[in-house]
Amino acid sequence: MNRITETAIEADPKVPVIRMTRDFAATPEHLFRAHTDPVLFAQWVGPNAMATRIEHWDASTGGSWRYVSVHDGTEYAFRGCFHEVRPDRIVQTFTFEGDPDGVALETLWFEDLGDGRTRLRTQSLVDSFEGRDAWLRSGMEVGVNEGYAKLERMIIDGAV
Repeated sequence: MNRITETAIEADPKVPVIRMTRDFAATPEHLFRAHTDPVLFAQWVGPNAMATRIEHWDASTGGSWRYVSVHDGTEYAFRGCFHEVRPDRIVQTFTFEGDPDGVALETLWFEDLGDGRTRLRTQSLVDSFEGRDAWLRSGMEVGVNEGYAKLERMIIDGAV
C-alpha cells in the first residue's frame, strides 16, 4: 500500500504553541527508539535535501544533544537538553543556533493505539506568537512531513 500520511499541524490561537499529530504503523517502542537513538535519528530527521550529523547525543533525563543539518554546503545547527526521557514521553528544549534566543520547550507523546500503531503527538511552546508564526512561515511542514515519511520507510524496511 502506497499511502502518504501527512502530519496535522496546528497553531493554538491563545498561546504560542504548535501542536503536531501523526499516526504510524509502529509500536511506541519503535518510535521512542527512532527519537532517542542518534544513528536512527540522523537518518530520518528533516527534509530530504538535507543530511544530518550528530555532534553530541545523550538521550537521557538531564542529557543534551546537538546536531547539524547540511544543505548545499550550508550548515544549520540545532541543540537542546533532554529534561525528561521515558518510554511514553520526551520533554526537551529545541534551539536553532541561527536564532539562539528562540528556545522552544517540546513535549513528545507516544500513544499506543493497539494493533502495532502509535500516535505521535508533539507540542512546541515558544516565547511569542511572532516566534511561533515565524516557525510556521519557515516551511517547517516540509521538513516535518519529509522526515516522518523517511521514518515510515525505515519502519517498513525494519531499520527501526
